[in-house]
Amino acid sequence: MSKLNEVALVSRAALLGDREAFGELVEAYRSPVLRFLRNLCGGDEELSKDLAQEAFIKAWLSIGSFRAAAKFSTWLFRIACNTFYDHARTRKPDAERDSAALNLTADEPNPERSMDFDRAMAALRGDEKTAMLLFYMEDFTVKKIAQVMSCPEGTVKSLLFRGKEKLSLYFKNSGYDR
Repeated sequence: MSKLNEVALVSRAALLGDREAFGELVEAYRSPVLRFLRNLCGGDEELSKDLAQEAFIKAWLSIGSFRAAAKFSTWLFRIACNTFYDHARTRKPDAERDSAALNLTADEPNPERSMDFDRAMAALRGDEKTAMLLFYMEDFTVKKIAQVMSCPEGTVKSLLFRGKEKLSLYFKNSGYDR
């Protein structure tokens, strides 16, 4: 979608309450938002669809407050990110129990074990996972990630560094270094 077309659609949706214009924005961003949330949710397709729908509803209800200080996609991903974190906070006791049951680092390397991206990503803290997914899966710049995550660019760089280190350690402990 061209920047001019996006600005026109956002303006129509925000100023006129044009649902068709917002529908076009949803169509343009549905796949990237869904992919981002699916990765944050550890591959849970149904949960990611529910969260994406919730994020788009929140965006529609808040479109009048969009002030174009950042790109629409940055604003939308921030809403999606917050929607995921809101959900994660309500499930925190379950999430802690689930991550403990996963045995995130292998005691003995097993080179025959197939690579499991979701388990590897589960080894990361939530903010590290978010930064890694936005950078490597969505091709966001460090600056745009900082806007989405509402943190300094240096923090994003640190999160990316720590995330890469943890993934490297996970794969090494899982026998993928051979």
